[in-house]
Amino acid sequence: MTVTVALLWLLATPPDATGAAGGRGAANTFERSTDTREGALDSFTNTGTDDSAALLKHLQQEIYVTQQLAILAQFRLDYADRIRLATEFVNSDGELIPTHVFTPVKAGAGARRPAVVMVHGGFHERLEPSWFPLIEAVVEAGYVVLFPEYRGSRGYGDALYQNDYGNTDVADVLAAARYAVTRPDIDPARIGILGQSRGGMVTLLAIERAPKQFKAAVDIVGLTDFVAYMSYKPDYRRKEIAETNPGFKGKLPHENLPAYIEVSPINFVEKIEAPVLVLATTGDKIVPHTLHTGRLIDALKANGKTYEAKIYDDAPGGHVFMKGATPERDDALRRIVAWFDRWLD
Repeated sequence: MTVTVALLWLLATPPDATGAAGGRGAANTFERSTDTREGALDSFTNTGTDDSAALLKHLQQEIYVTQQLAILAQFRLDYADRIRLATEFVNSDGELIPTHVFTPVKAGAGARRPAVVMVHGGFHERLEPSWFPLIEAVVEAGYVVLFPEYRGSRGYGDALYQNDYGNTDVADVLAAARYAVTRPDIDPARIGILGQSRGGMVTLLAIERAPKQFKAAVDIVGLTDFVAYMSYKPDYRRKEIAETNPGFKGKLPHENLPAYIEVSPINFVEKIEAPVLVLATTGDKIVPHTLHTGRLIDALKANGKTYEAKIYDDAPGGHVFMKGATPERDDALRRIVAWFDRWLD
């Protein structure tokens, strides 16, 4: 209620023209400085700002944080008797990345288990309840699950909200895998990775850039060609992606093609060493099967890679078929567990 009232007040109040010049401050900033000297500050948070845009952004982040705390609380309430949830902050190039670690409540003392790093998708998505059945299935099959909220995720403040497709997200996921190796309850020789949508893209890039890190991978409706992806998105979305991802330098593919090629895993399939399970469906309107998954399967085959693929026929939900309580989702869960059992045993 308090947040709603604050938003209504903000929308009803015109911006204060004196905000930047003589008021209580303007927008917060989290830009990284190239000045490495001690005391060279590169960020600040002003919760008492009278700048409307800055206040709205602050309230937006507060809403995201509240939502995420509710999601974590929901998981703990639903699975408290079976699965333990802890959130660790993992170092990734100096940034601390929230990484949820799911372990069985009745884990044997001193036991080292295989682990699976799970990678969510979306522009600014995060852990949410549709992931719960998959996490449950994998943990109950004997695995530790690590779920990094890579940079670009919402629910952890403005600094982590900043996005960079194919760069910081991959770095943060690889950092979570390196952290997994250090845990006494994880067998460092048996770590797998799974991702959905953008998470599938990050998964593929991760096993291409660090081919020795993972023993098995699962790609679910993964985005494989970012050049192609940008060709069918509406103009407002293409502009938003180009301008908010530092790697693209504010430029569209026709202006900065190498940057988009570099984050397209379809171009680097020859570097993959981990066996890959590919899951997708026809009728996907977000990441069309023919344009993305179909070409990935062809490339895996052409490069002699170890893989299996299951393409469902118009699974309910299309791109988000893993959210549905459907035979297709249940079949996918069985295949995922069987794949990791096969390669991480």
